[in-house]
Amino acid sequence: MPLIRNISDTARWAAVFRARETERSDALFRDPYARRLAGERGEQIAAAMKMHERNSWSWVMRTYLFDQYIARCLAAGVDTILNLAAGLDARPYRMELPPTLRWIEVDLPELLAYKEEVLAGEKPRCALERVTLDLSDVAKRRALFAQVGATSKRVMVASEGLLLYLSAEDVGVLATDLAREASFRYWAFDIVSPGLLEMLRTQGGGAELAQAGAPFKFAPPEGPAFFAPYGWRPLDVQSTFRAAARTRRLPWMLKLFSFLPDSNGAQGKRPWSGICLMERA
Repeated sequence: MPLIRNISDTARWAAVFRARETERSDALFRDPYARRLAGERGEQIAAAMKMHERNSWSWVMRTYLFDQYIARCLAAGVDTILNLAAGLDARPYRMELPPTLRWIEVDLPELLAYKEEVLAGEKPRCALERVTLDLSDVAKRRALFAQVGATSKRVMVASEGLLLYLSAEDVGVLATDLAREASFRYWAFDIVSPGLLEMLRTQGGGAELAQAGAPFKFAPPEGPAFFAPYGWRPLDVQSTFRAAARTRRLPWMLKLFSFLPDSNGAQGKRPWSGICLMERA
């Protein structure tokens, strides 16, 4: 059996890093469901991916910064979270959320069924809905966006760990589709530089994911500015490296690099990843 069977296995992999952070005495967040959701399969993948084991701080920062952006958008009056490629995210169960918040998870049927099984008996802290949908089905995706847009006043879209697997053309179409809905006010996602994309392809499981039909693709040379023509402007962009230095999650051998000048714009060959909070222009 291949190490990674399909893109859904990456959700189990990501849960491992949430579980490890949760078990720290100084945890930046706590996800008491992550260990169960990761399962043995997630642990096997994490153990085999040595580059990611050495750079586990990047996974932790992704979760931590998305948490911060969600809290920020809730404070700004968001009434609906639309979580695209929700994977095994447990935020509706673990975060402090208004009980009136509408949280919609969208992902493949098999993955959401597994999640429901693992979390059976647990109670979400908000009004949780699950939609089984292949996001590559553009017509069905647009129908969902229109329905959510028409029944919500202020929506935040979250797409953690999604864009890396799409082509630039596909990301542009998705961005346009999201911007079409007037109530879709905010969008949080993670992106990488071309330099980091090349490292991930050669050292970070790129071959295994390509064999599973989910190759790494998206790394816009212009950085967050890629989204401007599609109707989105940045409210905030956080370097995961800088965030890891600030929260004391960087390994000691990398701390020296945290004092070098940094930018959250175009990165070129520099290995960079960032979490972006965009606003509909």
